[in-house]
Amino acid sequence: MTKRNKIIYWIATLWLSLGMVSTGIVQLLRLKEEVDLFNHLGYPVYFLTMLGVWKMLGVVIVLVPAGSQRFLNVLKEWAYAGFFFAMSGALFSHIAMGDSMKEMFGPLLLLILTVVSWYFRPVLPADGSSDRKIVSVNQ
Repeated sequence: MTKRNKIIYWIATLWLSLGMVSTGIVQLLRLKEEVDLFNHLGYPVYFLTMLGVWKMLGVVIVLVPAGSQRFLNVLKEWAYAGFFFAMSGALFSHIAMGDSMKEMFGPLLLLILTVVSWYFRPVLPADGSSDRKIVSVNQ
């Protein structure tokens, strides 16, 4: 992994983690604004607790270095998938309700940070080397 890619990864991952932790805390505390938002979007209030817990667990998994631990690498993929589904779902919910771009900014930003962090993440290839390799299917 190049120095440039490491910097991009850590900046995106730290901002993603900050966003997920802060929204997760708000959801776990069931602040009135968040409850009102979930009611507006048509979701049950118990989703707040579920999403809050999942976000906290996802941040822990994304930030823990996996190294050669294949199990942790799989958990990281699941955490990224969960972040992607939660933020794309939030974005589509706002679109479906006809909300303004102002309401969509948070989920959109976290969705972009999720994709950037995932793309630049350190990966352990099957052969045990430390760098990604581009392999053509048409060889």
